[in-house]
Amino acid sequence: MKASTASTTSAIRALEHLDDDPPPPVPGPRWRRVRRALRVVGVAGLAGAGAAVLVWWPQPRNAAPAAPAPGPGARAVSAVEGGAPATTAELTALVVERERHLRAHPGDHASWALLGTAYVERGRRTGDSADLPRAERALNASLAARPEGNAGASTGLARLAAARGDHPAARTWAQRAVRLAPRRWQGYPPLIEAHRGLGDFAAAGTALDSLRELRVPAAVTRTVTGALYRERGWREDAAANLTDAVAAARTPAEEARARHLLGGVAADRGEAEAALGHFDAALRADPGLHEALAGRGRALAALGRDTEAVHALRTASARRPVPEYALELGELHEATGAADAARAQYRLARERLRARAAHGVRDVLVRARLAADHGDAAEREAVARELAAEAGRAPRPAVSDARGWVLFRQGDAEGALELVREAQDRGPRMPLVAYHRGEIERELGRTARARRHLADALRWNPGFSPLFAPRARTALAGLGSPAPGGPARTHGPAEPLTPPSPTA
Repeated sequence: MKASTASTTSAIRALEHLDDDPPPPVPGPRWRRVRRALRVVGVAGLAGAGAAVLVWWPQPRNAAPAAPAPGPGARAVSAVEGGAPATTAELTALVVERERHLRAHPGDHASWALLGTAYVERGRRTGDSADLPRAERALNASLAARPEGNAGASTGLARLAAARGDHPAARTWAQRAVRLAPRRWQGYPPLIEAHRGLGDFAAAGTALDSLRELRVPAAVTRTVTGALYRERGWREDAAANLTDAVAAARTPAEEARARHLLGGVAADRGEAEAALGHFDAALRADPGLHEALAGRGRALAALGRDTEAVHALRTASARRPVPEYALELGELHEATGAADAARAQYRLARERLRARAAHGVRDVLVRARLAADHGDAAEREAVARELAAEAGRAPRPAVSDARGWVLFRQGDAEGALELVREAQDRGPRMPLVAYHRGEIERELGRTARARRHLADALRWNPGFSPLFAPRARTALAGLGSPAPGGPARTHGPAEPLTPPSPTA
């Protein structure tokens, strides 16, 4: 008990922004005089009206007041406990309310778990990774207050690990949450996300089947399903589920999340105009969803509206300071010839990566993109080691592609091709991966295969990157048209078959 109390007390001291609101005013003599005056006015009005009968009775002292509309904190409780998205304002209100409550009730394990989960979700929304250590302290305080059977803290720790990019830990905590409370559906979405992060789509599908068997709000189920289907490359099924999620949304935040994912599906299909419409609709539902603003910038860049794209991405990067937005803005600047502005954004991306690493976040794929395309030999060597370790933890297709591209940039085209081919074989149809494979095959002199994969990248999404899509077009043009005469002329003469050895 002493250890538990000490742990909780230290967690309380570590929390920040604990503000106490003043108590509500108590009605005094002045208010009583106003109330009597209102009664007199009401009676006088009755006498003058004559035709109407109105009786005004003072409210008894012990009568319950009418229930107020739920405030932002209450709405966030419903969202966070229900595994649904909430707005930044709602999450902040929830944080303030729970912190105030816990100062008076430090042993309330459920409130610690709720506070920690709210910190995780706010950190994800705003991009402020400083919320993640706060979440860890709160969730550990919940476990200290109730070490056994604490499914709420386990679910929160799964979400925290996912936000830090630690998918094996996310899976472990989510599995624990599900084991502790198999009928409590809130543990399943982080379990599905963890399996996705590990590239284990079969396990993610099994967890999704379990989720569907429970009483879950339709918007949540459809959104989780749509996100999983999109990552598997099942875009039509993803779009159908996300459209249903929009129709079933109970809050603007739920609607915005589903519309944002619909924009991503449209962008994956190369439908930039449709993607822009979805991102705009998401921002109308929730103007604070900065991920949709970044998506809008990408769609504008794909449409060739570079000035608007720069403005959208710059605004998204300022409001949600994550390294990938700085990297994307830098590549957009580089594509438009603004070399100095591009270098400034790459420096900013590195600064953000260092800050997030200090809070326990693994942004290994962003670091790999930055090192491979905009770094030096030492940076590539360091990130190659990081990627090898990540492949041991989470061998998903995106990691294989990143490893292959870094290896190619280090000069090993043969080794790179093997890794990128693995990414293509195991993952969904991704234009950037096809571009990587095409460039590697072009370097190796495999002209026909290079032509095919570069053309695939541009056919699947002509604007897949403001920097690399134009390079793919240039490379494809440089390869020329296939030679006439069919496969023998295209791929070279077939090797003669060796006749079998005569048997004795």
